[in-house]
Amino acid sequence: MAVGIYRAVLKDRIKRTPTVESFRFLPEKKIDFLPGQFLRFFFDADDPDNKEVNKYLSFSSAPGKEYVEVTKRLSESEFSRRLKALKPQDEVSLQGPFGNCIFRQGYKKVAFLIGGIGITPVISILEYIVEKRLDTLVHLFYSNRTEEEIAFRKELDAWQGLLSSIKVIHTLTDCPSKSGDCRFGRIEKELVFSNIPDIGETVFYIFGPPKMTEAMRGLFKDTQVRQDMIKTESFIGY
Repeated sequence: MAVGIYRAVLKDRIKRTPTVESFRFLPEKKIDFLPGQFLRFFFDADDPDNKEVNKYLSFSSAPGKEYVEVTKRLSESEFSRRLKALKPQDEVSLQGPFGNCIFRQGYKKVAFLIGGIGITPVISILEYIVEKRLDTLVHLFYSNRTEEEIAFRKELDAWQGLLSSIKVIHTLTDCPSKSGDCRFGRIEKELVFSNIPDIGETVFYIFGPPKMTEAMRGLFKDTQVRQDMIKTESFIGY
């Protein structure tokens, strides 16, 4: 799909966790993108090379809506401060879509190995699968530090209820689950391989910080999973 530059106004802000927030924008014209892609967000359109305030964010909404949504773990960076200051009807510049780590309807079995804010493109893909009522078998392994930091938990619970083909396994690295619905520890090889019956027929997506994506790729060493079945996107400076 062709990359374009769009003007868009802020429609809504949605708090996902104490530190994660979604921003929904109404673009001046429809942005055609595929589930799993991302866009570039400009706060300084006059200087496209200003990496402090012009950053890449994944779509966290399915294609085809009147709005586009992006989601960010807000920090004290200048980019985060600009996002925090946005008010409804404020205008921004967006460029996209970008990215080849996408979902295609022909994929019948997919699995996601995800850390933290790496969940954002997965939400775009899962919402697309749910809205299209696809029969794709989905396994999502989602790692966070604490239960409070699980973004989109309500949506993930609801989608599992709508489609029995969607399975979500939460892991927590800093403390045991208070609700008992999450596993304590990291995403490990035995956890992944014991939960996916047709490992060699599954397309794997890995989204997260560079060290996490590298560790997850290591799980497939000396296995029957082909390298072309593993799709990764590292979030640098996210």
